[in-house]
Amino acid sequence: MVSTLKLEREKTDLTPYVFIDEEKGYMKFEGESYHENVIAFFKEVSDWLGGFLKKDFSVFTFDCQLKYFSSSTVKVLLNMLLDMDNSKNAEKITVNWIVSNKNEIIIECGEDFKEDMKNIGFNIVLTDV
Repeated sequence: MVSTLKLEREKTDLTPYVFIDEEKGYMKFEGESYHENVIAFFKEVSDWLGGFLKKDFSVFTFDCQLKYFSSSTVKVLLNMLLDMDNSKNAEKITVNWIVSNKNEIIIECGEDFKEDMKNIGFNIVLTDV
């Protein structure tokens, strides 16, 4: 039997809520991300994602609902998104960039990311909150 990752990290003042359910092909980030060492914080997630993207899967959804993040987080997110976009199953991947319609900076960041993605589905989902 092949084990699948199920990971859940509660958010803190500096780090987002992180949830991964490999069996369902789902990942979610929510909250704020401005940890001093973002690369170390996301290492386990990045490593898992790299391995997951090499497998055959039917669907993968990434809901990203960050209200605020540091420039270091932008680099980590961009690398993850590019890994998704360049994967052999890119057409099976959907990213939902969930953001308040009042948060212009995060909306613009999502629009910039969307422009760079050629193969995955990338939705900017505006909310009233």
